Amino acid sequence: MQILSISNLGQIDEFQLLQASLRDRWQSIEGPAEDSDVDILVVPSLSIDQRELKKVEGYEHYEERLLFSLIRLWNPRNRLIYVTSVPLHPSIIDYYLQLLPGIPFSHARNRLLLLSTYDSSLKPLSQKILERPRLLHRIRQALRLDKSFMICYNSTPLEAELSLKLGVPLYAADPELQIWGTKSGSRQIFAESGVPHPDGSGKVTSVADLAEVAADLWERQPTLKRMVVKLNEGISGEGNALLDLRAIADLAPPHGSHTQRVAAISDRFPKLRFQAKQETWENFSGRIAELGAIVEAFVEGEIKRSPSVQGRITPLGEAEILSTHDQILGGPDGQVYLGCRFPADEAYRLQIQQIGLKIGRKLAEKGALERYGVDFIAVLQEDGQWDLQAIEINLRKGGTTHPFMTLKLLTNGRYELSTGLFYSQQGRPKYYIATDNLQKDRYRGLLPNDLMDIIAHHRLHFDTGTETGTVFHLMGCLSQFGKLGLTSIGDSPQQAEDIYNKVVKVLDEETYSNDNNFSCFSEHTFPLAWDGFSY
Repeated sequence: MQILSISNLGQIDEFQLLQASLRDRWQSIEGPAEDSDVDILVVPSLSIDQRELKKVEGYEHYEERLLFSLIRLWNPRNRLIYVTSVPLHPSIIDYYLQLLPGIPFSHARNRLLLLSTYDSSLKPLSQKILERPRLLHRIRQALRLDKSFMICYNSTPLEAELSLKLGVPLYAADPELQIWGTKSGSRQIFAESGVPHPDGSGKVTSVADLAEVAADLWERQPTLKRMVVKLNEGISGEGNALLDLRAIADLAPPHGSHTQRVAAISDRFPKLRFQAKQETWENFSGRIAELGAIVEAFVEGEIKRSPSVQGRITPLGEAEILSTHDQILGGPDGQVYLGCRFPADEAYRLQIQQIGLKIGRKLAEKGALERYGVDFIAVLQEDGQWDLQAIEINLRKGGTTHPFMTLKLLTNGRYELSTGLFYSQQGRPKYYIATDNLQKDRYRGLLPNDLMDIIAHHRLHFDTGTETGTVFHLMGCLSQFGKLGLTSIGDSPQQAEDIYNKVVKVLDEETYSNDNNFSCFSEHTFPLAWDGFSY
């Protein structure tokens, strides 16, 4: 799916004028909780290439990932409208509202309006809303327009058009700036910021050019063993493939000619090792002309990790760091996002904060707004230091957004930049393990109500008194796909791990008779150990 740009200059000027109103509303949006008095329109549209999205199992339910926003109803003056493609199960909504400390359930429920397009087709939610004028009118009528803002998963011209039609500012980056969140745009930002990143190419739009830039990269790095081929707009590593050069090592520079290397690489393309399930070269190559692609040196190393840093650019143009994580990756070559641990290892978390801030300031110069994330590869060197290479930028909410925001909104705590730790109001540092991908065949058939029974019986829920426990999400994926998301929060890394392990153990025991053959995280057992991380 190609998403078209806003059609004329007048619309662009009107959109930018509407966005400027965010500066005046900033204090109410992200100021002290007691000052908050806003109407929040949540449109969790995954407005990305739908064929790429189909590679994510259970994508139909990923609109649930922004349900952490319901916790903002903790303030008795906030109101929230949440729109989805198909209606959410009532038990899921009740679950989130019961998390609110000190607020009567009925009071919070009266300030929540749930709307649906009743359309499960493979189109972005924002497009579905735009196709329904009566629904648009109902949303607009329900909002206090002078106190409203809209949040989304990612920002495209669809969200900008929706913002304009409703007269509600979009708390997200201008769609015209989304280039900086692509693979090639990320590399440009890294270069301009002076941030270490793997050698690679700019964007190309043909298989022939891809072979040329791959040969050029090989000639710059003759000892290169592997390189990564990335669709310019792939998500969660699903648009990545690995090109193994060792199979044509006899043509490694200085042997052979440039023409021979290009030909040999072209011949290897159909044998790429894809990270997405059931991906084929025929499909992948057909996307190159549409989305573009890059090649990048594969970062080798015996001990590697994948940390990330999350930041925010305010409507005032200020960049700030929100969190760091160690990502848990899977797939054939460890490039597909499965989950995360918070915070990142203290050996490098302050360093990635500094790099993330430098990148955030560069993005702010470009005019970017709201969430951004930067992924890294960290390789342990012989001297015990970690070599950090920036891999890509996400100008959208990602897999680390909802667990951290869940923690922040539930505890009303603070992130301390000097330590890279998050502290509750009681001054306790908090840790968690989170995933979107706890998936086992034996979980199939569990309904949301069944999960609620299990949570209640085994006391798996988040305890607002101790501020520990598990918060569940993606519950709509459970019955059909056996897939569930969760964030297990503890006062130490070990406690967070123990809480997570208890959840898995209970779910396994409760569903033992369903299916004795299962696979956690599709292909791999989730690596629960904290791998010797020191905190």
